[in-house]
Amino acid sequence: MKRIFSTTAKMSTKRISYTVKGEVQGVNFRSFTQKQARSIGVTGFVTNASDGSVQGEAQGSDDAIKQFVQHLNKGPPAASVSSVKHDDISTKSGESSFNVP
Repeated sequence: MKRIFSTTAKMSTKRISYTVKGEVQGVNFRSFTQKQARSIGVTGFVTNASDGSVQGEAQGSDDAIKQFVQHLNKGPPAASVSSVKHDDISTKSGESSFNVP
């Protein structure tokens, strides 16, 4: 018996909170992150933290979040990322953009 599989995979949505440490403030990290997020369809936000890190939340498909984390690890040319920590959190409904508050 042949099985027929749908070519349309169900896309699950996930949301992460993240912290990026290293030389990440004053090097256009937030605008870089916003641009990358918007280009791959990720919503959320990014902000500078008082400890010198960059923090935020991001939401999108599993694949988009994987790509987003890769961008966080790379950062813009002037950045020097030493670590990226991210944890799964509850998704938010109604969010439609990626912001730098």
